[in-house]
Amino acid sequence: MFCSTCGAAVPQGGQYCNHCGQPIARQPVANVPQVATSPQFPTPSPDAPTSGKALASLIAGIFGLLFFLPAIPAIILGHMSRSEIRNSNGRLQGNGMATAGLVMGYGAFALIPFFLIIAAIAIPNLLRARIAANEASAVGSLRAINVAEVSYQSQFADVGFTCQLASMGGSGPSAPSADRAQLIDEVLASGQKHGYRFVLENCVNTETDRKYQIVAYPLVRHQSGARTFCSDESGVIKAGEGKSAEECLANGSPL
Repeated sequence: MFCSTCGAAVPQGGQYCNHCGQPIARQPVANVPQVATSPQFPTPSPDAPTSGKALASLIAGIFGLLFFLPAIPAIILGHMSRSEIRNSNGRLQGNGMATAGLVMGYGAFALIPFFLIIAAIAIPNLLRARIAANEASAVGSLRAINVAEVSYQSQFADVGFTCQLASMGGSGPSAPSADRAQLIDEVLASGQKHGYRFVLENCVNTETDRKYQIVAYPLVRHQSGARTFCSDESGVIKAGEGKSAEECLANGSPL
């Protein structure tokens, strides 16, 4: 340190110059700004056990991304484990696991709007596709029943048309009979297939007149199917409403 008046050297800490006697001016000490620091987690010891809540939060967070509901315990356990680890003073570890569980838990909540939009678009389209597929299957089944009725009448002329779907079903090594003619598959013979119920009704078997009517209506309208389909011995298939073959045949539109 030097005197500002005469330039002589002054001992460290001296208040006056030994050469000219002038007081030594003190240099102002610059103010060092204080930097706010966030609370830090204590460094855990290498043999510190891992927090069970942190591990559970991580696992729940992974499943939360797949099934959503586990995201709730992932968030709760994540916050609990971080607080537990912070207060353990290094006796517990697993802060990274807890943080990952929190991130995945909150991430699952962030994906909710995306999934709702996808569901709003996909569900109606899937329902319409299912209805269309069931209706196409019902029309195909009516054609199969019409063919089976003609074959049944030809094989069992003394009986004529049958009013029992089960009579046209059956399979196996035994020979066809009037009770099990083996003309349609067992599912259709049960009267219910691909969301539609099939009913044979109004059968007439006389020497001068032989007829039948078949109707297929959806089990749950506008879910398993939207239209009713019907036919008779003419082989013409119509689409209409209701559950009655007579109503469908009278008011339905031919396909």
